[in-house]
Amino acid sequence: MKLTILGGGGFRVPLVYGALLGDHAEGRVTHVVLHDLDAGRLSAVTRVLAEQAAGVPDAPEVSATTDLDEALTGADFVFSAIRVGGLEGRANDEKVALDEGVLGQETVGAGGIAYGLRTVPVAEDIARRVARVAPDAWVINFTNPAGLVTEAMSRHLGDRVIGICDSPVGLGRRIARVLGANPGEAWIDYVGLNHLGWVRGLRVNGRDELPRLLADPDLLGSFEEGKLFGTDWLQSLGAIPNEYLHYYYFNREAVRAYSQAEKTRGAFLRDQQAGFYDEMKRPDAAALTAWDRTRAEREATYMAEARETAGAGERDADDLSGGYEKVALALMRAIARDERTTLILNVRNRGTLSVLDTEAVIEVPCLVDAGGAHPVTVDPLPDHASGLVCSVKAVEREVLAAAESGSRSTAVKAFALHPLVDSVNVARRLVDGYTAVHPGLAYLK
Repeated sequence: MKLTILGGGGFRVPLVYGALLGDHAEGRVTHVVLHDLDAGRLSAVTRVLAEQAAGVPDAPEVSATTDLDEALTGADFVFSAIRVGGLEGRANDEKVALDEGVLGQETVGAGGIAYGLRTVPVAEDIARRVARVAPDAWVINFTNPAGLVTEAMSRHLGDRVIGICDSPVGLGRRIARVLGANPGEAWIDYVGLNHLGWVRGLRVNGRDELPRLLADPDLLGSFEEGKLFGTDWLQSLGAIPNEYLHYYYFNREAVRAYSQAEKTRGAFLRDQQAGFYDEMKRPDAAALTAWDRTRAEREATYMAEARETAGAGERDADDLSGGYEKVALALMRAIARDERTTLILNVRNRGTLSVLDTEAVIEVPCLVDAGGAHPVTVDPLPDHASGLVCSVKAVEREVLAAAESGSRSTAVKAFALHPLVDSVNVARRLVDGYTAVHPGLAYLK
């Protein structure tokens, strides 16, 4: 089975390959094709993968190319993890927003809109190429903003594109762990959009254990989200929010923390990863060792500003292992081998959430089999959550409309309608600021 990874020179690709190395069953991935526009980054990541594969006799073959059609031809699965504009683009997304006094974060608020505006046209082109060159392939999208990009690609690929994210997986794992449950045996009632969802229940053997957690302040305050949001607020909500909702619930504090940071997250990762790729230019560099060292620092500093604002302290060691690669592997197994499973995924609504239309991409538990991902019916969201979901989905739709039409005024509308942008004039200046620093937004007229 052939897996093509778009963004194959990206820093987190070895996580995916590491997961593949542990799969020895029949029908596994036997050939991985890395595609990237940067040959130097491809070379660096290929070296890391070669060291990972050392001593694994049935390790998937790895090849690399800068030709997209070559990479896609014959693919059974396409894993999309591209970053349009690179980490320099992310750093600019954050800085332009902060200069206007609004949140600078890559997927939430102004930064997420800017990222979406320059990513959607590229993602749609990829979707059209997949439909033409590899029409039987399944696309697994990890490109951010994941829900928005998945919806854009679904207009060309239908249900054969499925978005994944590690945030709901990590959240469910933490809740199960603190309750003494096996995450693999728990049903997680999670619903929302990507980076905008809530766990409303965690059932083990038919019993919802979440009320027990919410009733115990000590237990509730013992894990990441309890520290991040505070036990009183979680008890008021009656649910556990995705960590990214911290930017909505504590927006003022988050903007202040980002503004006071020595570097934005994007600038930190840009400089950190530049060091790794520079090191890989040395033929004698130990690729896997350098990658492991850089990854550990990256994971330990994840959402550092939000945790500092909340006084949450350092991340627990159990939360430093990521998880999206495991979701990707489980998804591929379920489809390729009909190994039926349940995963939290980004898929078309199909009536699952009544407040949104059928084509809207949402993030919910899905039953996955050889026919793809099928969203599970969920209870309606409470009004406060429905309002936020509908508002952000409306913004995503304006981003899609702006990307299709090239309309600057529609782009302004997308920014102005976002709950975290507090003025139409700010929205106008944001569009001016982003078009000035991003060549990829030159299409907006």
